[in-house]
Amino acid sequence: MSTIPDLLSDFSLAADNTLGLPGRAARYARIVSAERLAALAALGGRRFVLGGGSNLVLSGDFDGLVLRVAIPGRALAGEDADAWYVRVGAGENWQDFVQWTLARGWPGLENLSLIPGTAGAAPIQNIGAYGLEVSEHFHSLSAFDMKSGKTVNFDRAACRFAYRDSVFKQEGWHLDGRFVITELTFRLPKNWRPATAYGELAAELDARGLVRPDARQIADAVIALRRRKLPDPALLPNAGSFFRNPLVDAGTAARLLAEHPDLPRYPQPDGRVKLAGGWLIERAGWKGRDLGPVGMYEKQALVLVRRGPATGADVLSLMRAVQDGVRRKFGVDLEPEPVFLPSP
Repeated sequence: MSTIPDLLSDFSLAADNTLGLPGRAARYARIVSAERLAALAALGGRRFVLGGGSNLVLSGDFDGLVLRVAIPGRALAGEDADAWYVRVGAGENWQDFVQWTLARGWPGLENLSLIPGTAGAAPIQNIGAYGLEVSEHFHSLSAFDMKSGKTVNFDRAACRFAYRDSVFKQEGWHLDGRFVITELTFRLPKNWRPATAYGELAAELDARGLVRPDARQIADAVIALRRRKLPDPALLPNAGSFFRNPLVDAGTAARLLAEHPDLPRYPQPDGRVKLAGGWLIERAGWKGRDLGPVGMYEKQALVLVRRGPATGADVLSLMRAVQDGVRRKFGVDLEPEPVFLPSP
């Protein structure tokens, strides 16, 4: 262990998660280059790869190695007649990266403005907002395989993207620390077309009198929407949207619509229907309601917030209470978005 510089022991993770929950890692290393990973892979044992901690619930202490990815870098990797290919280090702040692309006249990611976290975390859960998923402009990524000790490249097909999902989650790699994403490349189209059909975004643009908005104007509208709806983690600790919008079969959707005609629903290409999780939580009586030191945010029922000193156990109790309330009222199961460390 002495041959690996800056490997820390019994490290507090309270500052490394936006909920500010207590928890410690037996070992901790900050990764600023891919070259350092080979020596850490040789240590063996349990591992967890950490980005910005905005999608994490600490449920206790972790008896393994936490790899805090902080690899920097932003550059134009190339271009062709149709697109710019933009490379970013996995440790770059996602919002800063999006704004950087827009400042250089490379549109495409504007709908994903102000999503917290690092670039390396974006493809793992296929982040999305306001009618756009990151997979739509994803090109490829490089990841260090902690098992083989080799760098592996994943193209769009290899990532097996789905709604808030990817191969990294499907195979459980986001939990066992096998792959450490080091850099990503996005394909940003030169023949850009704005994605403005999402209801809230369309209304915001209309209120601003923008009939043909450019990418910067769309980003500004998205930022304004998110700031109105979502709390700043620095002021009110939270992990963003805590539950996924549930996907149900057409029969379940028809039953619910008959019982609740105002139910927001979004038909999917595969025949399933996406429901608005926040609407379900609100109608189940949990919007703005606390359970001990944690609660569901009064402006957006999908967001779980910490209002006082709390532990992972407090978060788990609220999560289960909300799930139970929605299940009893609607017969729908809510799945949490965050990763739990350690797994409950």
